[in-house]
Amino acid sequence: MLTQRQKDILQQIVRQYTATGQPVGSKALVNKLPHRVSSATVRNEMAVLEKAGLIEKEHSSSGRLPSKRGYRFYVDHLLNPAAVTDNDLLVIQHSLGMGFRKIDELISHSAEILSQLTTFTAFTLKPEQAEVHLSGFRLVPLGNQKVMAILVTDSGNVESQTFDIPRSMDPEGLETVVRLINDQLTGLTLPEVVGRLKTDIPAKVTQYLERADGFLDLFDSVLANAKQEHFFVGGRMNLLGYSVNQNPNAMKSLYSLLDANDRLSSLLDADSPKNGISVKIGNEIADSDLMKNYSLITATYDVDQYGKGIIAVLGPTRMPYSRTIGIVDAFRRELAQRLLDYYHRFYNQ
Repeated sequence: MLTQRQKDILQQIVRQYTATGQPVGSKALVNKLPHRVSSATVRNEMAVLEKAGLIEKEHSSSGRLPSKRGYRFYVDHLLNPAAVTDNDLLVIQHSLGMGFRKIDELISHSAEILSQLTTFTAFTLKPEQAEVHLSGFRLVPLGNQKVMAILVTDSGNVESQTFDIPRSMDPEGLETVVRLINDQLTGLTLPEVVGRLKTDIPAKVTQYLERADGFLDLFDSVLANAKQEHFFVGGRMNLLGYSVNQNPNAMKSLYSLLDANDRLSSLLDADSPKNGISVKIGNEIADSDLMKNYSLITATYDVDQYGKGIIAVLGPTRMPYSRTIGIVDAFRRELAQRLLDYYHRFYNQ
């Protein structure tokens, strides 16, 4: 159990090290504490904190810096999230107030804005509704045996992919099958659509196309993309600015993680709090040395019946936690409101 003075000293060490990146000595702490004490007293208290594993030495320096355990104690017991500044709030409101035609555009833009505000790498995931229904499917000819397949859900999401179709595929039969898909599957949930594709739909398609597998593969591909969680990443290059380990292989592995949607989804979903904001430090993020010098701040945002989404910020362990958490909290609230407005407009059309 730490005394109040020891807590004050640890708090100041974290704050000063975060601000300067330099180990903190006893002389630098004397005038920062709420009660006047001598340098000798501060050194004695620092020795207690070091023995407890909350601070540590860097090389032969007499100064101290927070350990991972010290950061954890600070976040859990000593941190007061800073209120977002008026300027930051204006940036958030203005950036999210732009006209967006698709939810993905807003969520992707959100990742970029969050990374700019924090100067770290940001992640955003759009709300996932418990039941998303198919609203429609169509094919748009592009010429040269290419078509764009477009799938729309009742959540306002639009998925599209471009495909090459074989010359042997009958265009009139293809149009008939598209009408069949809309007649038979519109209004069903995506899992129900998947079920029908495995049962009666293939036989019905073969009535109009000589081979059903090519068309069904096309439709299944777009459907799989609609079902998949899509994380948007902003500020990828920010990793280079604060990476402690510039080892090329380590950085390559880290960037590979950002590009692997399934791995990223697993990482952030596992860290996602049911409500509110969570902070993971070092190996708490993943059981890997890859993350040992990073911290991950994750927050959920709630869009009522339209589902919950995730935003997250990945930065150095030596990050300004108070300011960053304050920005993340304000950002998730504003994003939830913007999305709620979007859904209301979409459903009231």
